[in-house]
Amino acid sequence: MKKIFFIVLSFIAVNTIAQDSLNVEGQIIEEIPLNLASGYDSSITKSEADSAYMNNDFATAIEMYGKLLMEGEAAEIYYNLGNSYYKSGDIARAILNYERALLLKPGNDDIKFNLEIARSKTVDKVEEVPDIFFIGWIKSLINSTSVDVWAKWGIAFFILFLVGLYFLFFSNKALFKKIGFIAAIAFLFFSICTNGFAFYQKGILTNRNTAIVVSPSVTVRSTPNDNGTSLFILHEGRKVIVKDNSMKNWKEISLEDGKVGWISASDIEII
Repeated sequence: MKKIFFIVLSFIAVNTIAQDSLNVEGQIIEEIPLNLASGYDSSITKSEADSAYMNNDFATAIEMYGKLLMEGEAAEIYYNLGNSYYKSGDIARAILNYERALLLKPGNDDIKFNLEIARSKTVDKVEEVPDIFFIGWIKSLINSTSVDVWAKWGIAFFILFLVGLYFLFFSNKALFKKIGFIAAIAFLFFSICTNGFAFYQKGILTNRNTAIVVSPSVTVRSTPNDNGTSLFILHEGRKVIVKDNSMKNWKEISLEDGKVGWISASDIEII
């Protein structure tokens, strides 16, 4: 009876973790403005969009990829859309879509490579402030794979943790109890870490607070109106952090060096 009760509780715990952690890529886009297509057409397929891209019909490819994204987010579609924008000469939206693809697949080298190429074409050159070694190493580890992969690892380690507990509580041999105890402690640690990585990445995907400047040149002002004092100028492709998203027409942004100001909402797009 105790074994059955343990198995039932274990199943419920695993199912709860799985529902909270998985299925990020493929969600329907609700708040991210695509500005790509006028309507949704379920008859369009990825192969048709890829064919338009291969035939150098980048305008059609952009429209098709945009309509495909209305079904839900996918890193590969964002990547191809970024390539289409890059080929058409729209560097800002190429960077925007590479960044969106990288959010879903942070460990993808092709996305990183194309993003760096696109960034090299921008006017504003940014030197990122390096993190402390330990923090930088943790971030690199977290970004080595996607949220869904971390979530699957977390579930796997949690199941192994439960197996360790099973041997600890129900085995009749002292050796198995000892092995179960050590294994349970180790797998619990790995489960907490991997689930923590998954929830960290899921939080970034859910609460997106970075944006790309999509206008050729933008004046950042001291107040949220056109009469505010001009503080500095940003150019297309520049990545900014959105500090205040409460207003419809103006957003307060900040840069890596601590500069803060207000920018028109129409001049940026949320990643």
